[in-house]
Amino acid sequence: MKTFKKGGIHPPENKSTRDCPIVDMPIPGELRIMLSQCIGVPAKPIVKPGDKIECGQKIAEAAAFVSAPVHSPVNGSVKKIEPTRTPQGIWQESIVITTDSENPVTNPLPRTTDEIETLSPDDIINIVGDCGIVGLGGATFPTKVKLSIPKGKSAEYVLINGAECEPCLTCDDALMRQDAEKIVKGTLLIMKATGAKYGIIGIEENKPDAIKIMSSATDPYPGLKVVTLKKKYPQGGEKQLIYAITGRVVPAGALPIETKCIVDNVATAYAIYDAVYNRRPLTDRIVTVTGKGLSNPGNFRIKNGTSLDDIIKFAGGLPEDTGKIIAGGPMMGRAISSLEASATKGLSGLVILPESESLRKPTQPCIRCARCVSVCPMGLEPYLLMLQADVKKWDDMAANGVMNCLECGCCAYTCPSHRPLLDMIKLGKQELRKKK
Repeated sequence: MKTFKKGGIHPPENKSTRDCPIVDMPIPGELRIMLSQCIGVPAKPIVKPGDKIECGQKIAEAAAFVSAPVHSPVNGSVKKIEPTRTPQGIWQESIVITTDSENPVTNPLPRTTDEIETLSPDDIINIVGDCGIVGLGGATFPTKVKLSIPKGKSAEYVLINGAECEPCLTCDDALMRQDAEKIVKGTLLIMKATGAKYGIIGIEENKPDAIKIMSSATDPYPGLKVVTLKKKYPQGGEKQLIYAITGRVVPAGALPIETKCIVDNVATAYAIYDAVYNRRPLTDRIVTVTGKGLSNPGNFRIKNGTSLDDIIKFAGGLPEDTGKIIAGGPMMGRAISSLEASATKGLSGLVILPESESLRKPTQPCIRCARCVSVCPMGLEPYLLMLQADVKKWDDMAANGVMNCLECGCCAYTCPSHRPLLDMIKLGKQELRKKK
């Protein structure tokens, strides 16, 4: 069974929503659409208060090459454009939309088979860009940029990440079981857009139903197959996935294209299918909402801009003993500071932790056990990087490869002294970025 070579851990899965089907959440009366929806420059609004807008209409355009436009998920009107807090409490511009309750959504006419077959690689890439598709595995990197292979480079493999190695999350698993054929068609579009000869969908062994269904969907296509991956975190990391499937190593500081690989998430492949076949921009996504005290946890299809408060109410309401809510998974997600924040394209899950599980244990002195070194999938020395961050030795951190850190959290998870290794490493990376 395939996996990566260095480090990794085996945290408890806690995937209690693995058997929950995808349920569409009712459309709220008001949406707050954030302009910053990707890694890159925030989109620039092209509507103003009072404007009537249609479902799928572009309301903010890409402001740079590494940027992505934003579209309205509903028919309605622009109420205002104002700063809104992100889940982490940072103020960012947003477009507030009031939904047309009598006619909330409109579905465009899909493209015909002939229209799709005549699309060129550039046509597909432009559609992906115009529809605002970003990486839905968590990074939210603009997909158009990823598919635009630099001159002199070429792609041999399209690797689709179905590992979903993050504990608690099951949104990708649910999508693979429900819409396998659409994911396959989206993968074929990526292959056509990039000129890649082979497409491989990697799925962890703990998703037997998804493996079976996806394998059946790929059978008609000789260049496409499913590979079973060992259950190991962070199996879904780009560099780890590339090594596990192809045996190729991405050089330090380089992009996956250096190994002739393009990596996308299964949800991104589905979004590309939807954009090309159905002319639908990225205005919703599947979100796992889970927690021990929830009465209605599940995998929900949620409109971009829906408030986190409405999402949790749909899942049964906030349990009384809640101590922390994490946007994303428990390993790489971040605690939220306000339920007034809204869902974005990058929101994969909401994990609700009780008070008893949400507090950090007291930090103790490092005992030099080297567990953090043994589990680091990038071969770094987290204990050393933390010590250098403590004394603000930023250049020394750079020399020791801190910018190669995936921020996967393996080091902090395994530390018996409960030291804030990842926090200090993130601080060092932040300081080094400021110096550029």
